[in-house]
Amino acid sequence: MIPNGVEDEDKFLAAGIAGLQQNAFHMHRALDTNNLKDALKYSAQMLSELRTSRLSPHKYYELYMRAFDELRKLEIFFKEETKRGCSIVELYELVQHAGNILPRLYLLCTVGSVYIKSKEAPAKDILKDLVEMCRGIQHPLRGLFLRSYLSQVSKDKLPDIGSEYEGDADTVVDAVEFVLQNFTEMNKLWVRMQHQGPAREKEKREKERSELRDLVGKNLHVLSQIEGIDLEMYKETVLPRILEQVVNCKDEIAQGYLMDCIIQVFPDEYHLQTLETLLGACPQLQPSVDIKMVLARLMERLSNYAALSTDVLPEFFQVEAFAKLNSAIGKVIEAQEDMPIAGVVTLYSSLLTFTLHVHPDRLDYVDQILGACVKKLSGKGKLKDSKATKQIVALLSAPLEKYKDIDTALKLSNYPHVMEHLDDATSKEMANILVQTILKNKTCISTAEKVEALFELMKGLIRDLDENLHEELDEEDFKEEQSSVSRLIQMLHNDDPEEMLKIICTVKKHIVTGGPKRLPFTVPPLIFNSLKLIRRLQNQDENAPEEEASAIPKKIFQILNQIIEALSSVPVPELALRLYLECAEAANDSDLEPVAYEFFTEAYILYEEEISDSKAQVTAIQLIIGTLQRMHIFGVENRDTLTHKATGYSAKLLKKADQCKAVYSCSHLFWVDDQDSIKDGERVLLCLKRALRIANAAQQMSNATRGSSGSVLLFIEILNKYLYFYEKGVTQITVASIQSLIELITTEMQSENKTADPAADALLASTLRYIQFQKDKGGAVGEKYESIKS
Repeated sequence: MIPNGVEDEDKFLAAGIAGLQQNAFHMHRALDTNNLKDALKYSAQMLSELRTSRLSPHKYYELYMRAFDELRKLEIFFKEETKRGCSIVELYELVQHAGNILPRLYLLCTVGSVYIKSKEAPAKDILKDLVEMCRGIQHPLRGLFLRSYLSQVSKDKLPDIGSEYEGDADTVVDAVEFVLQNFTEMNKLWVRMQHQGPAREKEKREKERSELRDLVGKNLHVLSQIEGIDLEMYKETVLPRILEQVVNCKDEIAQGYLMDCIIQVFPDEYHLQTLETLLGACPQLQPSVDIKMVLARLMERLSNYAALSTDVLPEFFQVEAFAKLNSAIGKVIEAQEDMPIAGVVTLYSSLLTFTLHVHPDRLDYVDQILGACVKKLSGKGKLKDSKATKQIVALLSAPLEKYKDIDTALKLSNYPHVMEHLDDATSKEMANILVQTILKNKTCISTAEKVEALFELMKGLIRDLDENLHEELDEEDFKEEQSSVSRLIQMLHNDDPEEMLKIICTVKKHIVTGGPKRLPFTVPPLIFNSLKLIRRLQNQDENAPEEEASAIPKKIFQILNQIIEALSSVPVPELALRLYLECAEAANDSDLEPVAYEFFTEAYILYEEEISDSKAQVTAIQLIIGTLQRMHIFGVENRDTLTHKATGYSAKLLKKADQCKAVYSCSHLFWVDDQDSIKDGERVLLCLKRALRIANAAQQMSNATRGSSGSVLLFIEILNKYLYFYEKGVTQITVASIQSLIELITTEMQSENKTADPAADALLASTLRYIQFQKDKGGAVGEKYESIKS
């Protein structure tokens, strides 16, 4: 339901439009018959509709625009009348006989526009007369629209330099004076609206005033378009006059809007040269004015100006822009003790952006701004205000975006102090920005000191600051975060082994406190980065004394052992076992037998005590066998112990098929091509025979439970092992044993109760083709295979 006031207002507007249209109709008829007298009569009656006080600014604007359209037509008529011989001077005097002052002044402005175009009198005199005459309307709403009309019809007729209405010397001064006078009077009327009516309608009046602000602001836009206003005139006349009006009006809405207008409409170079004057007005504004937004917009414009070209930077240095802005911000913050923290940080963020554009080489300025921010934040603890934390993130991100180098941010002593005031969630967000910046720019952090500083800043990502926070985080987001941290750890590098060792120790110190969910992500990259250092040392230290060469690797291996032990709290035994084996292989390459043996021991303990899942056991056994097979450092006793354990684990797997595969894989532990000391054909054959027995047992179990003999795939795989070792020259593997196995497989394949297995068929066919291929080679190899009948 429409409130009565709005309903009544719509009626008044409809009545006003009807009256205006009726009189406009009669005016058109008079214009068509060139009847000047009736045209003036009906136009005055039409404009009388604008005398109403019953409409809101929004509705009054609708009525005004209809009248404005009609006045355009009337102006064209007046122009034609002067061409037909009517004296413009007489017409100018004639319209002043209209009965009511408001229609009289609208008509006077309309005729005045034609009068200026006729050039029968200087434009400055007519404009002066019009702007003075408009003082006759002091009703805020009617006066604003009248003066807006005057501004509209005169803006292209100002006596500006290069204009067709340019008169004698100093005509620009007259143009400026006219616009400034009109602006001053309009602002007074606009401000006066605030003080009319009851206090309970204050909000309504403020809304209405906001709707009308562009009428006042257009004057400043017109001023900015006057070509004759140079820097000196702007500095000496225009800006002081505008600021005088802004400060003296003592109105919150007007001051905030007009300061913003000044910043937006006038050129950047003018702002730069009049910075002191502009900033000097800020403390004089009403306390309720949002000065931080005024200053923020000013710094944003100056920053953009500085970013356009390096040629303008000397101007900034000349006027000491940074010092002036810094001082102004300090005074504003000091004056407004109740300014929210978000507002304070916004100001410093804008100043920082400005500084990074104008003084990118002055890190001391950047640190000074951060220091001022820390001073203001001291005693506040961790901020809960989301607006403030958002602004701090913007403040801290600005140097990263500008320098694209985390090293620069780490040089700023106040950077971590600002971060301390972020709540845990935002601290994590900021840490993520730091990591992404490093990854994006491929920055190499090369000293332990820098790593320490960086990981302190990143603590939101590498350990739980708030337990509840982790629960709320999406699993995918968490994995992405930790993957980024892992990539960062991999990028840490220094060519000096001692310094790199310090970096590893620093990272270890931070990540071991990361909690069970983070360790599986952060431990592996540190392990592999450490192993990378060990490999590098192996290449460098080939000619160094043995003791000296192994000193750093031994230290690193001790650290690695401690790091992997930290995973026991997770627990992720499969991952820990893989890492122990990787370390064992690196120790093998470094000729450190006791270290390699210790890592294997730890891997075996994990297998025995922690890994109970059958699939995980199979994978673990294959890894153990594969790694042990590549080890050359072990003496006979140590190797026998480890090999015996591996074969024992293989035989104890749950599924017969897994047992069989693991046992025949163990055969490789007894025959290594490039190690003469590890060539034990007897034990190779023993493993293969044992694998055959297990495969046979698997067949029997399948026959007993399913009524079919099951797949012969295991036998074919064992056959391949026989062929491999036969080719390698293991004398215990004879043609007879190979032939016997082929016949067994063939018999089983032809068995009636055999289960169909395409994989077995394909592997057998491929194996037989290989035997034939070797026969066809001829020579010693061909001769060797010739006696095998396939």
